[in-house]
Amino acid sequence: MQYNFDEIVDRRNTGSLKWHYTDDTIALWVADMDFKAAEPILDAIEQAVQHGILGYTKPTEALYDSIIQWHGSRYGLQLTKENILFSPGVVPSLALMMNVFTEVGEAVLVNDPIYTPFMSKVEQNGRKLVLSALKEAEGKYHLDLADIEAKIIEHDVKLYLLCNPHNPGGRVWTVDELEALLAICKKHNVAIVSDEIHQDLTLTGHTFIPFLTLAKGYEHNVVSLTSMTKTFNIAGIKGSMIFATNEALVKKISQQQNLNDEYELNLFAYTAMRVAYEQGDEWLTQALAYIEANIDLTVQFLEENLPKIKVMRPEASYLIWVDCSAYGQEDQALYDTLRAAKVELSAGFKYGEKGHLKMRINVACPRALLLEGLTRMYAALSDAT
Repeated sequence: MQYNFDEIVDRRNTGSLKWHYTDDTIALWVADMDFKAAEPILDAIEQAVQHGILGYTKPTEALYDSIIQWHGSRYGLQLTKENILFSPGVVPSLALMMNVFTEVGEAVLVNDPIYTPFMSKVEQNGRKLVLSALKEAEGKYHLDLADIEAKIIEHDVKLYLLCNPHNPGGRVWTVDELEALLAICKKHNVAIVSDEIHQDLTLTGHTFIPFLTLAKGYEHNVVSLTSMTKTFNIAGIKGSMIFATNEALVKKISQQQNLNDEYELNLFAYTAMRVAYEQGDEWLTQALAYIEANIDLTVQFLEENLPKIKVMRPEASYLIWVDCSAYGQEDQALYDTLRAAKVELSAGFKYGEKGHLKMRINVACPRALLLEGLTRMYAALSDAT
C-alpha cells in the first residue's frame, strides 16, 4: 500500500513528549517521527485489544524467528533464539551493562558528542566517565583512535560504549573504523557495548555493520543493543533487544536482569515487534525515501537562507546535526532564541562539550511542518545577526 507521510496528525493534548506545547510551537526535536505507524502494526495491536484479554505474555517462536530473519537477511548477523534477550529499552540496557562489565568506580569510555544517556547513566551508576572527542573533517565525524587508546591506558578503561549509527552526528562507522576500534579494545581487554538502535535507518550509499559480525574470538566481551521502536516509530511501546553470542555472557546478562525483573516486555511490545519485522518493510522503504527527501530539502534551505550554518549530513537516521556558532555566543541564548520563534530543536550542549553552539534537527515529519519550522529558524537567526 501507499502511505501518506504528508498527513499532519495533531499530537497536542495527547500526552506527547514531543508536542507538549500549549501554543503553536513546531517540534523538531526529540527523536520520534510524526508519521503514523505501519498499518500491519496498528491492525495487530487493534486485534490484540479486540481479543479482550490483556494477560501475561511471553515471547513466541514466531517473534524469535522474525528477529532472526530480519537481522540475518539484512545484515548477515546470524542469531539463534539463545542469543536474544529482551529489555524495556536501550537506555535501561546501557545502565544494565555497567553491572555486567564493570564495578563501581571503574572507567567507561564514550565519545563526545554523544546521546546524553551515554554520559548520564555512567555517572548515575557510580562509574568514572571518560570522554574521547570525535574529530570533524570533510563534514563528518571520525573516531580519534589514538586518543581512544591513550584514554583507555590512562584511565584503565573497562568498557567502551559505542553508538553506531552515531547520535547526534549520523555517522555509520565503516568496517575499517570498527575493526581498528575492535583491535584496540582487544589489546587492552576492554568490553564493547554497541547501541545500534538507528541501524535500520541507514541512508542510501551507506552500509551498516553490526559489531557482533566482527567480534570473532571476542564475543565474550561484545554486546549489541537495538530495537524496533526507532525504526517503525513506535517508541511509546517500550521494547528492545540485547544480542550476545557467548553463552557465558548471555547467562551473566540474564542474571543481572533477574535482579530487577527487567527481562519481559508487555503484550503490545511483543506484538508490535513481531509484526514490524514480518510486515514492516514496505512502510520503512517509503518512510526512508520521504526522510531522504526531507534531508535534501533541509540542507538546501539552510544553504540558501542561513549559509553560515555548517550542516553535517547524516548517513543514517532523520536527525541533522548543525553548527550554529555563527549565529550565537551562548548555548542557552541560542536555544531560547529559537524557542521564542516557536520552533524547538535539540540543544547541542546536552550532547557533551563538542555540542557547544550546535543543534539537532528532527526532519521526520510532514514536509509542511518541516518548512514552517525551517522558516521560523530563518526568522529567528537572521534577526540575531
